[in-house]
Amino acid sequence: MPFPSAAHPHPPAPRHGVKIPHLGDFHVPPRVAAITVLAIPIGAAAALVAVALLKLIALFTNLCFYGRFAFSTTAPHGTPHRWLLVVMPIVGGLVIGVMARYGSEKIRGHGMPEAIESILIGGSRVQPRVAALKPLSAAISIGTGGPFGAEGPIIMTGGAVGSLISQHLRVTTDERKALLVAGSAAGMAATFNAPLAAILLAVELLLFEWRPRSYLPVAVAAATATLVRGPLLGTAPLFGGAHVPAHLPTSAYGLCVVAGLAAGLLALGATSLVYLSEDLFAKLPFHWMWWPAIGGAIIGVGGLFEPRALGVGYDVIDQLLTGRATTGLIIGILVVKTLIWGLSLGSGTSGGVLAPMFMIGGALGAAEGLVFPQVSPGFWALVSLAGVLGGVMRSPLTGIVFCLELTHEMNALIPMVITASAAYLLSVIALKRSVLTEKLARRGMHLTREYSVDPLEVHLVRQLETPIRLTFRAGQTLGEAAALLHSAYAAGDPDKVLAQRLYPVLDGDTLSGVVTRHQLVHGDDDDTTTLGDLARPAVTAHDDETLRTLANRMAEHDITRILVVSRDQQPRVEGLVSLRQLLHARRVDIHEEQHVQRHLYLRPRRRSSLVVASGGAALPHPEEDQVTVTAPN
Repeated sequence: MPFPSAAHPHPPAPRHGVKIPHLGDFHVPPRVAAITVLAIPIGAAAALVAVALLKLIALFTNLCFYGRFAFSTTAPHGTPHRWLLVVMPIVGGLVIGVMARYGSEKIRGHGMPEAIESILIGGSRVQPRVAALKPLSAAISIGTGGPFGAEGPIIMTGGAVGSLISQHLRVTTDERKALLVAGSAAGMAATFNAPLAAILLAVELLLFEWRPRSYLPVAVAAATATLVRGPLLGTAPLFGGAHVPAHLPTSAYGLCVVAGLAAGLLALGATSLVYLSEDLFAKLPFHWMWWPAIGGAIIGVGGLFEPRALGVGYDVIDQLLTGRATTGLIIGILVVKTLIWGLSLGSGTSGGVLAPMFMIGGALGAAEGLVFPQVSPGFWALVSLAGVLGGVMRSPLTGIVFCLELTHEMNALIPMVITASAAYLLSVIALKRSVLTEKLARRGMHLTREYSVDPLEVHLVRQLETPIRLTFRAGQTLGEAAALLHSAYAAGDPDKVLAQRLYPVLDGDTLSGVVTRHQLVHGDDDDTTTLGDLARPAVTAHDDETLRTLANRMAEHDITRILVVSRDQQPRVEGLVSLRQLLHARRVDIHEEQHVQRHLYLRPRRRSSLVVASGGAALPHPEEDQVTVTAPN
């Protein structure tokens, strides 16, 4: 069956009544069940680590700003000694710089790029020292007034738990990745009591796939961590609700678009600020160990202007989302928090990005609420929070679900979808990289966030195979075969035999191996070596297998051509597939992405063909107007 051409890109219609039992919606090996069960203790351990990190942050905050040994949640701005707001961030930066230089440089930053890097190029292996130093450095950074969140470090630390456990087991790299991400998602779920958002964050940012083998361990770990968190930290939503009414005025939905665009602009500014700061720090004439201390000085100066911008700031976020924030607090957080977070994070200190985005996004929405018509207290803060998350992380689903789980405000779902999607649209158009991936790009790595089904997975071998023109018998000699090819070439008609390039060798009706054109063309006409002795084992495929399976098999065996055989007890050679044909299958996907067509008109039109091509030949079709365009790189 011929494969569709570029002018007719759609595959042939399926054969009615033909079922392919060995193919299914998913590929689920039996080991998935064992890996999923293993995610239960990983989820529980990551939850305990998350709780310990939150308690450690509270301990350092109490020690540094109040001089007491206590684990109660508090904020730096309530300290009776205002000078500590300047000194403590600098001290924290010095400690982190020493830990990073003499402990592990991987504790620098907000955790997510480091987790992604360990997945992409580290085989999902995390060093034990990173598992110990990352939460400690984050607790010191935040506990001494750093305007960061605990989620980035807990993503790295929870992932380290999953990685360390899996490194003691005989598992594949992909299975180790699933367990690493399961630990990360479990830590997130336990920190924010948001299991579904943690799962979506794993899918959108860490897994780079949507498959049962990775989703199931992540989901089980996140659910386990949430259950473990309950008795320790409670099950109530983290922030108070905005009391969004069930019915909103139509104008509010239009203003959600405006709020989304504003959130997208803020995301662009915040991301640019982080990496502008990183560039400026890189130009300093002394070792990077001292940079976090300078970042701490920036935090301290900001704390003098707005003390409530320091620390995680969950109490401030709650005020913003419930409409209890004053105008001074709103403006102070929007300006000071954005500046000290962006500038200090570029210094390489340790801390996460989500909690600061909660506060900054809530402040943006609260500021808009001073101008926009009131819907409910905290409504605009809530939807803008979702918008900033969608714009900064470029993960709109995660941002929306996060806000839902943090507040349980289901009535705000549609407004948040509108706002987060508008911010996401502006962000992906105007900015190539997010705050989470720019650091990876600067290290020479490329990460795509576009996930789609492999087009080779939806086509079968039978749509691509070409018939076999020539076979040889095992008893024939190399000289006889070489003479046949030489005579065909001399006759000026080589395509019938030479274009095949791979020739089956049959022993009776049984396939005994294959020989290549190179072997035969360079053979001596007097060579008496039999082809049965010369042939190598044949790598075969079946016509009901997918082209993706075929491509994987070619890569596994390092070949560019493969025989297609029947599934009979005595397999028959049916055809041949080459790498060039496989690449032609890719062209179909490119054609469908770039080829613009119009099929219906309001009134009859004269049939014509208009083709505009870039870098390739025209593809006219007599039945429709068409334009071929090339998408930009």
